[in-house]
Amino acid sequence: MEKRTVLFVDDEEKMLTSLKRGLLDEPYKTLFANSGKEALEILQRNPVHVIVTDMRMPEMGGLDLLRTVKAEYPNIIRMVLSGYTQVSTLLTAINQGEIFRFITKPWKLEEEFKPAILEALEYYDFQSQRNSSAEESQQAKTEDAEKEKVLEKS
Repeated sequence: MEKRTVLFVDDEEKMLTSLKRGLLDEPYKTLFANSGKEALEILQRNPVHVIVTDMRMPEMGGLDLLRTVKAEYPNIIRMVLSGYTQVSTLLTAINQGEIFRFITKPWKLEEEFKPAILEALEYYDFQSQRNSSAEESQQAKTEDAEKEKVLEKS
């Protein structure tokens, strides 16, 4: 299986540096962006399986980024890492961005953050497997129908 990739998006350089240090030995590839615009550029060039973004960023906020990701890359698992916890914003993010997990700052790297990333990657794999099984099943049905048509004609 290919190595999975997680994209982290935050406008605070200290946060990205902390994540880079804390996630060095994880079993997935990490990419980092300091804006929504940069994240979208990275997505155009790299396969990404999970995106983790801050909510409050200049120019393009996390919610706008997640809406775009949902529309253009619907298979990417979307997560939020934010210190901004106003209930209406949380609900909007969850409902419009179909968020897998919302992690509030400050967080505990080993106890909360790393396990949440691994769960998101497992969920991505589960979804991929389910989708490919459904495609195989549909393909088999189509082939069976074609065989029946050939038999009926003979």
